[in-house]
Amino acid sequence: MLTANEPLSASILAIMYVGDVVFAVSGALNAARHRMDVLGFVLIGTITGIGGGTTRDLLMGRTVWWTQDPFELLLCVGAALLTFFFIKTDISTRKWMIWSDAVGLACFGVVGCHVALAFGVSFVVAVFLGMVTATGGGVIRDTMTQTRPMILCGEVYATAALVGSLGYAVLAQFTLPEGVAELLAFLAAFALRAAAILFNIRMGPPGEFIRIGDPAGKSKN
Repeated sequence: MLTANEPLSASILAIMYVGDVVFAVSGALNAARHRMDVLGFVLIGTITGIGGGTTRDLLMGRTVWWTQDPFELLLCVGAALLTFFFIKTDISTRKWMIWSDAVGLACFGVVGCHVALAFGVSFVVAVFLGMVTATGGGVIRDTMTQTRPMILCGEVYATAALVGSLGYAVLAQFTLPEGVAELLAFLAAFALRAAAILFNIRMGPPGEFIRIGDPAGKSKN
């Protein structure tokens, strides 16, 4: 297992940077739907990208990583700015936001759990913090844009993050080539979230554990 001060591996860094970019794009697309200006894009995009990891670090009592190395902060700002300048002005669907969010969710479920394990927390706490890392940025984004958070809408959202985080925590106990555990856990989380998007799978209230399809016959996208 990594020590708290050991640098992150190349595979984890790659997943983390991908997660930063796609989450920042997801936040910027949400800003576009609310017709925000360029600073709104940057604010919402950046908070979406770094919000979950910031929450994780604060809960662990760990120095928030981007205050020591602002590279990821700048990466999120850049992704949000590019989205502002290249996105169409008429955002009529949530399709791209939802799919970019799905990729970010899967990335950060793995990264968050890895960082927590490296910091020395217990297995159960690391899995929980992986889920927090994956969902935190999206919750902050939706709250700031006065959108009902997907985590509160019955979406298979936190569940997909939990699958990725738990999958990585379990696979990390085995002797696997570098990157294999990360990739398998990422694919598991993304596959579950993608299935939920494609087939409109939702978790129901008591008495309706799971629902597949749209009873009204309308697509949410």
